[in-house]
Amino acid sequence: MSLFGSIASRIFGHDETPAPAETGKPEAGKPAEAAVAEAQGVSPAPTPAPAAPPAGEVDVAARLTAMAAQAPETLDWRRSIVDLLKLLGLDSSLTARRQLAQELHYKEDMNDSAAMNIWLHQQVMRKLAENGGRVPEELRN
Repeated sequence: MSLFGSIASRIFGHDETPAPAETGKPEAGKPAEAAVAEAQGVSPAPTPAPAAPPAGEVDVAARLTAMAAQAPETLDWRRSIVDLLKLLGLDSSLTARRQLAQELHYKEDMNDSAAMNIWLHQQVMRKLAENGGRVPEELRN
């Protein structure tokens, strides 16, 4: 699944909770083969990106605010792509953000991480709005 697909999936409720910490036990509902492959460090077959958001608009800000209220640390998801990714339980490393930038067709210098991060946050919010999310205007600009 693409990184943006993972973001949308977590926000739109296809995957309501961030990935649990690895315990070595198969997750409920996960096929045994996938759990064994994961435990052996083999990547299971990629999960397809969500075809469409759930019926009706999802209030992105409300959903993220609720998630942030339950997070163990204070995360500024409204302004920081790094904090947004952390809140969703996704990889927020520079490598992951560069991957997201490529997915979203970033054309500028990826070595200027500050500018890239600002652009990424705006693009993610715009894409969420395009895919069925209700995103306040101030988060899309």
